[in-house]
Amino acid sequence: MHTPQSAGTGMTSSDQVARHARKIPDAVALRFGEDGRTYRELDERLSRLANALLARGVRPGDRVAVLGLNGLEVAEAYHACGRIGAICVPINFRLVADEVAYALTDSGAAAVVVDAPLAPVLGKAREQADVRTCLVVGEDATAAGPGAERYEDVLAAAGPEHPGIDVDERSPAYIMYTSGTTGRPKGAVLTHHNLLLHSFSMMAHLGTPVGERVGISGAPLFHIAGVSGMLPNLLLGGKTVLSRSGRFDPAEIVDVLERERVSDCFFVPAQWQAICAVPGVAERDLSALHRISWGAAPASTTLLRTMIDTFPQAQVVTSFGQTECSPVTTLLRGEDALRKIGSVGTPMLNVEVRVVDVAMNDVPRGEVGEIVYRGPTVMREYWGKPAETADAFEGGWFHSGDLVREDEDGYYYVVDRKKDMIISGGENIYCAEVEDVLAGHPKVAEVALIGVPDEKWGETPLAVLVARDPADPPTPQDVERYCREHLAGYKRPRHVTILPELPRNPSGKVLKTRLRADREAGDLPDA
Repeated sequence: MHTPQSAGTGMTSSDQVARHARKIPDAVALRFGEDGRTYRELDERLSRLANALLARGVRPGDRVAVLGLNGLEVAEAYHACGRIGAICVPINFRLVADEVAYALTDSGAAAVVVDAPLAPVLGKAREQADVRTCLVVGEDATAAGPGAERYEDVLAAAGPEHPGIDVDERSPAYIMYTSGTTGRPKGAVLTHHNLLLHSFSMMAHLGTPVGERVGISGAPLFHIAGVSGMLPNLLLGGKTVLSRSGRFDPAEIVDVLERERVSDCFFVPAQWQAICAVPGVAERDLSALHRISWGAAPASTTLLRTMIDTFPQAQVVTSFGQTECSPVTTLLRGEDALRKIGSVGTPMLNVEVRVVDVAMNDVPRGEVGEIVYRGPTVMREYWGKPAETADAFEGGWFHSGDLVREDEDGYYYVVDRKKDMIISGGENIYCAEVEDVLAGHPKVAEVALIGVPDEKWGETPLAVLVARDPADPPTPQDVERYCREHLAGYKRPRHVTILPELPRNPSGKVLKTRLRADREAGDLPDA
């Protein structure tokens, strides 16, 4: 017999599924290609997976890693964790085995759910990380390592009854890995409460469409935009359409927008550019489209005008923020999309903002400072990293690392990134992490990574290297082979330059601004 839930619970995403399973059981909750889950089906499968994890020793507070391509089972694993108070750890499917092993070890994962195509990577990672339970989505579980079980077999053998575990909404829901200036990824701990308040805030700002809410995102489910993007739909009993991973087909996306009667969607600017270029897109029946959102990389005025002209019935929304804030902190809405081009908008409900100098003094409006945040959507901590957590919350505010200015109307503009982050195709690449890897190459004495403009991806990484032996410098092929073993594909430098020394200021800090200027001037060619 399961312990009955108290009357004061019911605010996790899993609880929302259970609520809608009672009230609208036959409504579609998830759609992926031709497959889907009604709320009744999804609720039962969450309970089966939750009970299976309990039977394998997973308890509230334990970590369950999920390494998968976008799909129904990945979404199920996320919300099943919440049903028993386990903490979900999404892992980027582009990572190599060493990087996966780090996430498993750092989080102390007790279990992992993995897609069969990624099972070989996980199997190699498990040689370095002790994970006792492994469930494989697909027919063959052997590549995932000893003791791996087939996901569907495990669900079929588990009971469908609700586990009946009270889950505190202020307890951790996710550990989302995001790299920092130390070069090692940090796990941002987001609570159920963080994500719930974020969903409420988004809906309060943007409203809900008339009729059924149907959402789709171009973000992968391991990304915070993929995680948080599902939650407003679950709150409202709407439908979430999952996009495919690994390839982006704009014509297929337009078909999905029309067929599923999508009302809300999010894509990065490069994806929007491709969608708007689909022949005949303006003539398609996309009348249900209520809101089109973009973020994660800059968008040009030309692209914004094209989006507005292509989808005149839809409100254009710019979203800005970061993983640690669940993630959106500011929004640029509707008529401001062109009037305030280049701005990331104004603060979202429940997000308090300051722009400060290094001493935490507010800078005058119009001057540049670091934007810092406070509010119920800000993460609890970095997992297992008290020193990094203390630094991030110095002065009682969360330090974003973004340098901004505020205009006379209260709109914010990002002018630089203190962490030297590169955004390539909507993916964050943190220089310190890549530099840390490249510094281990036997032929590399020093390294600096900068972002350079790229027509397709927005930015791509350029590695500026100093050779240990000037007579035998590393070749681009050497760098590529080395990075292939240690870094995910999107993080690998696309360009390599060899210099006799790196430019530095009197204190010894590498002058990346000079490197960028030299590259723009053509004085920093590829090796």
